[in-house]
Amino acid sequence: MKQRHLLPGCYVLLFIVLLNPTVARGVDITQQLHRPLSNSSWRQSREEADTLLRIGEQQYAAGFADKAVDSCLEALEIYHSIGDLKAQGLTYDLMAKAYIQLNRFKEGENALRRRLAIARDTKDFASQIFALNNISTLLLQQGEASAAGQTVAEALTIARHVKNIEGEGLSLSNLGLVAARLGDYNKAIKLYETALSFRRQTGNVLGEANTLNNLGDAYLAAGNYPDTIGTYGAAMRMAKTSRDRNNQLRAIDGLVTAHSTVGRYQRAFDLLEQRLILAQELQNLREELKSFESYAQLYEQLGNYPTARNFYERAITLARTLADSKQEVLLIDRLTQMLKR
Repeated sequence: MKQRHLLPGCYVLLFIVLLNPTVARGVDITQQLHRPLSNSSWRQSREEADTLLRIGEQQYAAGFADKAVDSCLEALEIYHSIGDLKAQGLTYDLMAKAYIQLNRFKEGENALRRRLAIARDTKDFASQIFALNNISTLLLQQGEASAAGQTVAEALTIARHVKNIEGEGLSLSNLGLVAARLGDYNKAIKLYETALSFRRQTGNVLGEANTLNNLGDAYLAAGNYPDTIGTYGAAMRMAKTSRDRNNQLRAIDGLVTAHSTVGRYQRAFDLLEQRLILAQELQNLREELKSFESYAQLYEQLGNYPTARNFYERAITLARTLADSKQEVLLIDRLTQMLKR
């Protein structure tokens, strides 16, 4: 989860959509005469919407979530007009991620619930499982642990009913997140370990890395630093091998926190250097901003205020580039508080 840290770890929301092949059906003469769009017009509209959705994905990956939302809204209008429910589901998935990145949680939740409604209408049980898990993660991020637990429990029930091993692993992992939020780290660890067994059965490397990161979060919150470092390290190596950049960045963040907490500052700086290089390679300005912010906090922790100020200022510049006024104000406040010392 899908899935920086709002809890002891970072929840990275996991949005997975399983599409079934479209079934071709014949139409009679009357239906053909009353179709709102010709075949060529339908294809043209579909291609335009698909292009908008691809652009939205690229904008989101580059850190421009606001632009991704705009592209999704345009694509949705077309998909609605041609009645393509499955494409609408994909678009709502991306829109939800973009809204959440912009901290527009209510709009993100609305997009996820629309996605869930489509999955129910089409009796797409796999997509129901993943939509419920995404809603649960969002509720958890907003502090609604009880509602999150009920939602993911529904997902787990569906997964077990239809024998969806992948969905069962994801749901168990997210139940671990709920337990962690409630402060029951031992229960969370057990749930994560069970989830790992399911994820390994399906060869879901991305899911396994995500659950390993969750497990690292639980160990970190429990103050078990050796297991924290070992678990995050396993997640980082797995994510790097599979080119899963989100989990790789998340594992690095966990390792930076763990190593700096136990006084291994040089290792923390080495990891931050890797993080910044990766963010720049991805041309992801938001992740680059997070790297600068982490550098600033670590230098501030060490009492090196001039260098910390430099990194805060670089992060502020990127926040302005991203038009993220909330993050800009937060960074300026941190810098101001530091300079008063």
